[in-house]
Amino acid sequence: MGTTLAGKSVELFRDMLPSVRRVGILGHTTNPVYAKTMLDKVLLVAGPIGIEIQPVVMVRGPEEFESAFQTFVRERADATVVQGSLGIKSVADLAIKYRLPTASTSRGFADTGGLMSFGPNEPAAFRYSAKFVQSILQGTHPKDLPIEQSTKFELVINLKTAKAIGLTIPEAFLWRADAVLE
Repeated sequence: MGTTLAGKSVELFRDMLPSVRRVGILGHTTNPVYAKTMLDKVLLVAGPIGIEIQPVVMVRGPEEFESAFQTFVRERADATVVQGSLGIKSVADLAIKYRLPTASTSRGFADTGGLMSFGPNEPAAFRYSAKFVQSILQGTHPKDLPIEQSTKFELVINLKTAKAIGLTIPEAFLWRADAVLE
């Protein structure tokens, strides 16, 4: 599901910042199958809405984050979508340093300074997972449980970050957000 949500982030950037024409991707090389699937989903969404996906930067670890953001700036990315596992404070800090709008799928990314997150509502997902634990404790074999995905999602915008990077987010877009951090 995270790969599909990365594509949704591209659509959200287009809606939030109509001037966005080029979106970079920050992925993690330790999971190349996930990274390729994420890129495929992003490209599938971007083409029809006129967004170019470039550059695509795959990192091995935190020591490569700074170089990745330098690449995004040098190659004139208007925004960046970050693989969920990389949606951490150090990436959010670099996005602010380089004044680059950045999104990920984890609410924690926006909470720690990322501009935007769109992903599953984590408290709802954890509450729902308790039903699975209860079923297992009552004797249901895990293989007999259905595979389910989140059905409740949230869009979170960090206005403090928007101000720090010089963005004004349209009021109409803010109305769409489930949470606006100030």
